[in-house]
Amino acid sequence: MRLGLSSWAFAWAVGVPGSEPEHPLTAVGLLRRADTLGVRLVQFADNLPLHRLSSTELDEVEVEARRLEIAIEVGTRGISRENLETYLELARRFSSPILRVVLDTSAQQPAPEEVVSLLRPLVNAFERAAVTLAIENHDRFPCRTLVDIIRRLESRNVGICLDTVNSFGCLESPDVVVSELGPYTVNLHVKDFKIRRPSHSMGFLIEGAPAGQGRLDVPWVLRTLKEMGRDVNAILEQWPSPEASLDQTIAKESRWAEESVRYLRTLITE
Repeated sequence: MRLGLSSWAFAWAVGVPGSEPEHPLTAVGLLRRADTLGVRLVQFADNLPLHRLSSTELDEVEVEARRLEIAIEVGTRGISRENLETYLELARRFSSPILRVVLDTSAQQPAPEEVVSLLRPLVNAFERAAVTLAIENHDRFPCRTLVDIIRRLESRNVGICLDTVNSFGCLESPDVVVSELGPYTVNLHVKDFKIRRPSHSMGFLIEGAPAGQGRLDVPWVLRTLKEMGRDVNAILEQWPSPEASLDQTIAKESRWAEESVRYLRTLITE
């Protein structure tokens, strides 16, 4: 198991719709952040999409990653054939062992049967490339549906990118997610959280927290996956709620990353 940083660990610095910083964090900038934190693995996700970079920018990412000795994992959103073929080539280029994918886009929310029909023709290409398609549990499909999709695709090159918080959207807690998706997990998103009542006491809010400072039992997650025989990379993601200004939010995000990496290094030594 290796510790890595996702571009979603610095979502505010990269830019959130409606809150774009004057100088957004770039792909090369993310590599340098990882180097500063002593992390040698970066996962580029859909908020910092590699396919939108020019050939020159991709060359710069490749050169900088080699200089800093940082490995790259590739991620995207959407399972159209064109998109997955594009990202499979990017995975090959950056020697990424996985392609992490979120099934849904704003324009397409495929039913389980459609997911299988879209992915099945591409399975052989992933097998030939020795790249594993890592389907992330997001907030629409419950775990059992995702397991059924994986089983129907019948390939060791298709698995789960297990996110520790996303499935709250399906009323499934981390213990359910790890128990059901753990055997199929090929990549892990470590995302800690807190649950609190708002000031009016009606309902609950689920918010992010630095790793080790929230409700997620990180040692249990890592230990359970290990007992299941899943030696997967653990990628830090974060959900920092906004502060009074974007600059303050970005500063908090950066501070959380430092605290999270410091904590996770007590559990993941590589």
